[in-house]
Amino acid sequence: MITMNDIVREGDPVLRQVAKEVPLPPSEEDKATVQKMLEFLKNSQDPEIAEKYGLRSGVGIAAPQLGISKRFFAVHLIDEKEREYSYGLFNPRIVSHSVETTHLDNGEGCLSVDRDVPGLVPRYSRITVKAATEDGEEVQLRLRGLAAIVFQHEIDHLDGIMFYDRIEDYDDKMKRSLPDL
Repeated sequence: MITMNDIVREGDPVLRQVAKEVPLPPSEEDKATVQKMLEFLKNSQDPEIAEKYGLRSGVGIAAPQLGISKRFFAVHLIDEKEREYSYGLFNPRIVSHSVETTHLDNGEGCLSVDRDVPGLVPRYSRITVKAATEDGEEVQLRLRGLAAIVFQHEIDHLDGIMFYDRIEDYDDKMKRSLPDL
């Protein structure tokens, strides 16, 4: 079972690396890891389990956050329309996006960041993502709202980008400058 002790914190170089593509179909080890990541997210959202094991609630986790520089992540969330997104995806990429941007009103957080970071994180309002499932099958997902934001946050992890890198008026020694969305 993954716990908070397994999660790499900001400052670790693996979080700033561009992760490597995963050969498809994924190895049994990578499939087992993505399943453990999904289990962690579900456990972190269960108040009793989260309290028992000291888990911070999360809706997404990327392999680099476990010290694994590979392009896969897990998400488990229910969006504003009560639709569930529960996926372990390999080699995800955004293939199209809206011009319009959005953000979470209270900003974003991250399991790898143990502090509050104020500021709005601009994200595309709608995205289309192509990725491979655990079976190596390609899927295409059209996402909007919270799901689009979460997927962009996790894909950023695969590219060595932290959410606060995208906050316009945030100045911190950990921040790296990025081109605008």
